Formats: sequence, structure tokens, C-alpha cells
Amino acid sequence: MPDSILVVDDQDSIRHFMERTLAAGGYKVRCAADGARAVAEFEEAEPDLVLLDLRLPDTTGLTLLDRFKGQSPHVPVIMMTAHAEVETAVQAMKQGATDYLTKPVHLEQLRLVCSKAIEGRRMAKELELHRRAEQERFARSFVRGVSPRMVQVYATAERVAKSETTSVFITGESGTGKEIIAHFIHSSSPRAGRPFLEVNCAAIPKELLESELFGHEKGAFTDARTQKLGLLELADGGCLFLDEIGEMPPSLQVKLLKALESMTFRRVGGTRDLRVSVRILSATNQDLPAMVREGRFRGDLYYRLMVVPIALPPLRERREDIPLLARHYLERYATAFGRRFRDVSPGAERLLVEYEWPGNIRELRNLIERTVLLEDGELLEERHLRLNRAQGPGGTESLLQSLQRIIVDGEVGAEGINFEGIMMRVEEALILRASETTGWNQSRTAELLGIKRDKLRYRMKLHGMNEAMRIP
Repeated sequence: MPDSILVVDDQDSIRHFMERTLAAGGYKVRCAADGARAVAEFEEAEPDLVLLDLRLPDTTGLTLLDRFKGQSPHVPVIMMTAHAEVETAVQAMKQGATDYLTKPVHLEQLRLVCSKAIEGRRMAKELELHRRAEQERFARSFVRGVSPRMVQVYATAERVAKSETTSVFITGESGTGKEIIAHFIHSSSPRAGRPFLEVNCAAIPKELLESELFGHEKGAFTDARTQKLGLLELADGGCLFLDEIGEMPPSLQVKLLKALESMTFRRVGGTRDLRVSVRILSATNQDLPAMVREGRFRGDLYYRLMVVPIALPPLRERREDIPLLARHYLERYATAFGRRFRDVSPGAERLLVEYEWPGNIRELRNLIERTVLLEDGELLEERHLRLNRAQGPGGTESLLQSLQRIIVDGEVGAEGINFEGIMMRVEEALILRASETTGWNQSRTAELLGIKRDKLRYRMKLHGMNEAMRIP
């Protein structure tokens, strides 16, 4: 369906010129010669863009601008004015107009301004849909917990959310829920109504990460056929979550530091500084202080990011929360899959609480998801959990414990070695870690593991692994 434009101007020649020009460009065009007709057209079918003259027979463009913006704030309005009225057009910009054109309007300028305004509205719509989806995803995944460590984490997060502090640095083992804390800070802050955008610095090729963050101008490099807005610009007023920040190349660390210090930056190939207001939330499971000492991460950027540090404990150090998390995921997946599971038996709960959880919340979530999908019943019992490859011989022995016992300590035991089971668990652990490192980019994961992509996809299917295994 073509984008629609409402042209409001009392001069027949201008209306006809714009109608022909814009229709030839693929737009659906409607016209109005006065304010009353413009209001009727706007209310009958809300346009994607309004071209509005400042002077009309029965009202002023500024009056209509206020009415349109009060009714539909997201619809862009471009004012049209004579050269002598540029000052009034500037006032219109302060009242919410997207841009202005001076008469006589040139053909190329008209096309360019309209294209830019409609593309801006389209991106705003996409961002709003993304924001709502992220809020729903966060709500489905949120379990605060009752352990003292997590009570302290959320107390700190709440204080930070309500403050003007810009940078928050979240650390913790893989799978501990760093993204959930980032979402919590955003949703609890005055910025909650603005975008929450995220990028995994390990998932995007280094040569493209700069363009992803800062955007680029048309012609900035070979494939830059159009202008691209970066995540910093799109997140203006909201939050940008930089996951796996330790993977950011040194050359880009310099540019990010400058942007954080001044909240200004330039698109790749640009000549104009852009100012934004963005809260930066960053996370890593790496030892960044060690990377700073080794010269692999800039110390000045590290300290700029580390305004407020939040350290997430591994799941084995917050065992009080395991039953809450298990029941949360049980209800979630039972509903999603149409299964009958309603609760966890005391025996199964004991197994879950005693297990070491090297994969943290992600591993627990995957266990519950697989069990709900493959087993039957209303009560999750011990016998259901034996299908979980995350558990080794003895029910609650972790993979590392199994390897330590058999290879290092030489304790084979009368039952022998479950070779196939252990090798499957090793393979799954390697694929999972490589996938997390690359942000679940299968091509890069296969390259990292030294295998072909088809083989990786086959092994992932065998293990029941996919990107949905990431903690939302």
C-alpha cells in the first residue's frame, strides 16, 4: 500500500504541481485548499505525511499544526512558506513541525524532504513496535528472586534507574541474566517510554560495527548506497545496551569514548556533529580489568563505562531463587506448548537446587523447556529430569566435575564411563559457548569451531539448540 500525503495549500497551481509530482513518485496524494477541508481529510484517513502552507483563507498553518499534532503526534508535518516567512517556519519547527520548504518549491527538494520524513516515520513505527515487543518479552522473563545477592542487585538497579547516571556496567558469568537487568533499569527509569536498543559487539563483524553504532552517510564506503542512522541516534532519549563490550575493536573504543564524553558523534563519512542523550548500559562475561592490564581494552573507556558497576551472581550462589525460576519457566512453557505441567515435585526441586548450574539461568531455562516439551504429566518429577544432558552421571554432577573425576582423578567406577553421554555434553557445551560468543551467528560460529556450517546446523538440531536458547 503506497504512503499517503495530504497537501494543504490555497493555490491551485501549487496543489496540482505537488499532486502530479508526488503521485509520479508512487505516493497516494490528497489535497485541501483550506483549513476546514484539511481537517476533514485528515480525520477521514490519517495520512503518513502532511505538507502544510503557513497561510490559508480560513486559518493559519500554525493552528492546523497544533491540531494535527494534538490528534496524531507521530504524523510528520512539513511547513511550506515564502522566503519572508522563514522566521515563522522556524517557530513551526519548535511547535513540532518536522521540516519546512520555501516557495517556489523545487522538484528534487520536494522529493527528498518527503522521502526523508516518511522514512523517519516508518523507523519510528518500527522502533515503537520493537519497544513494545521488548517490554512484553522482558515481562515474560522477569523473576526478581528472593536471595540476598539479588535483592541487593535490584536495589542498586532501582537507584540507578531513577538517577541521572549515564553509564551502567553489568558483569557476570554467561547466562546469569545481564540483559534482563539492563531491561529492568530501562523500564524503571524516566526513559522507559523511549527506545531500548541493543547490540552484541561479538555478533557483528568488526568492520560493520562502527556503522551499526554511529550510522553512515550515503557514499561513505562502497556499499553505502543510502544514509543509515546508527543505534546511538535511534536510541536518542532512551538506552543503548552494548553486550559483550569486551569484543569491541580498539579503534572503535576510541570513538565510543569520545561519544560518551560529549554525547556527540558523527556518522561514518559525515561532517556534522550530532548530539544525543543516551544512557549506555554495557555488559561482559570477560575479565575486563585483566584486558586493560594486557592492553586489549582501553583503560579510559573502562572507567567511563564503570560509573555504576552491577555484578550478577551465578545461579549456584543464589539457590533460593532456583525453585522460583523453575516454576516460572514451567508455567511459561506449559502454556506455550499446551502441556499439563502445573508444579514441581519436592524431589525434582531438590535435584534442581543441588545442581551446580554451570550454564546458569540459561541452562535451567533450557532444561525446563526440553522437559515440558518431551515429557507428560501435571507434576514435574525427578524421573523427568533424567533426560537432561546438562546432568551427568549421578544426576547432579556437572560436566566439569565428570571430566575432573574421570580424567584427572582417575575415578572410573564400576559403572564404567558413559562415553557417548559425556561427548554429547562436551559438544553441546562447545557449540553453546561459541554461539554465545558470536551472538548466534551460525556462519561465524562454524568458523570459530572449525567446522562447516551445514555440520553445525545438523549438530545444533541434534542437540535441540537454536537462538531461542538465549535468555530473553
